Amino acid sequence: MTYKISLITGDGIGPELSESAVSILNAINDKFDLKFEITKLSAGDKALEETGNALPENVIDTIKNSDVCLKAPVGESAADVIVVLRRILDLYANIRPAKSYPHMPALRDDIDMVIVRENTEDLYIGKEFSLGNSAVALRVISEDASKRIAKYAFETAKQRNSMKKVTCVHKSNVLRITDGLFVKACTEVSKDYPDITFEQMYVDACAMNLIRQPEQFDVIVTTNLFGDILSDESSQVVGGLGMAPAANLGDNFALFEPVHGAAFDIAGQNIANPSSFLLSIKMMLDWLGAKHNDPTCFEVAAKLESTIFDLVKSGIKTKDIGGDSTTSEFTKQITDNL
Repeated sequence: MTYKISLITGDGIGPELSESAVSILNAINDKFDLKFEITKLSAGDKALEETGNALPENVIDTIKNSDVCLKAPVGESAADVIVVLRRILDLYANIRPAKSYPHMPALRDDIDMVIVRENTEDLYIGKEFSLGNSAVALRVISEDASKRIAKYAFETAKQRNSMKKVTCVHKSNVLRITDGLFVKACTEVSKDYPDITFEQMYVDACAMNLIRQPEQFDVIVTTNLFGDILSDESSQVVGGLGMAPAANLGDNFALFEPVHGAAFDIAGQNIANPSSFLLSIKMMLDWLGAKHNDPTCFEVAAKLESTIFDLVKSGIKTKDIGGDSTTSEFTKQITDNL
């Protein structure tokens, strides 16, 4: 089967990472029974400069007509790209795995957690206004969205080879109505999963325990703002954003991206770490496998992750994680070893 992939090439180090991603996808084309049709798209700062729109309509149309989207990091206009795409495509679940890899500055070598973040509500709806000499932001939490993300979290825990635990993170002792509703929704959904351990934790306690006992977490489900903050913290706990992939999932479409930014300070130097983007491809393959019942996607996803794992374990790394390989050298090692 041929999968149509729309690839937003991004800004800063985005084009370099995109070339790395294309190299990996082409290697998979050559070595496995999978085919990809890749369409490169411009969105972000460069698109804004050239067209006056960070996310042109033709880019949206192309993405909608593809099977899946890969997005390299974009610059200052990032919110005008990713937040808009999440809303248009109803990508309600932001999935951020945090996993220990060899020879990385992780707090422990047995960390393996996933943060499931509600992606459409909370303060991120962008409803702000002035009221006299004050500024006001509207926070929206709905029962439907809360139950939907809770169900996704429990399904994730059910499928993982892990401790089968979901931790609902909130601040209902202060945000009694909004987070109170979120906790209630998660608790109700938990009753449908008696084999999954369910616990609650205040967000400040969770932030502390991510440092103190990160190995105790399996699946964290939380609201948009808290999830944004905690997922960056969890990435640092396992060694940094360079090994941190992310997925934005809906019922019918998905977008995958590295977590880090466009890093303009190192753009064009061929030293950027492509691992986060390549692990995002791994997540993409798993999603395609599940959606299309394609076992080859699962096989290649596992092979890609193990290849990156073994490469880092052998000491071959880019400069940001203590090695001396260039972006292209690191990518070639992966394509050779697949």
